[in-house]
Amino acid sequence: MTLHIKIVGSLLLLLALMHVVIPRYFNWTQSLSGLSLINKQIMYVHTFFIAFMVLLMGLLCIYSGNELVNSQLGQHISLGLFIFWFTRLLFQFFVYSPKVWRGKKLETFVHIVFALLWSYFSSVFFIVYWQQV
Repeated sequence: MTLHIKIVGSLLLLLALMHVVIPRYFNWTQSLSGLSLINKQIMYVHTFFIAFMVLLMGLLCIYSGNELVNSQLGQHISLGLFIFWFTRLLFQFFVYSPKVWRGKKLETFVHIVFALLWSYFSSVFFIVYWQQV
């Protein structure tokens, strides 16, 4: 399982880096122009901290994968990470509107890729947790 934890860590680092391009890709300068200054800043700050936490999760998995797999603290952390990523998976289907992706090839592909990614993260962390129960 340590290998899977390290793979998850690498994917999390890539995901964190992707957050750098989100504002430009979604044209936030124009899209958020109607928002108040505080609301614009909240969007940027929240995006930064999401990316920062994803980066830290990735570093944890890469540099402490063995501890996650083989310790009681790792078991507790893995349970927390499972809950986090499983909740994100649920949001993929029950919070984001299908109008965002349905009928659009690229958006449907991205929706499926991220659903699979959240499923993979959830599964790895659950298995790591369950193996130590």
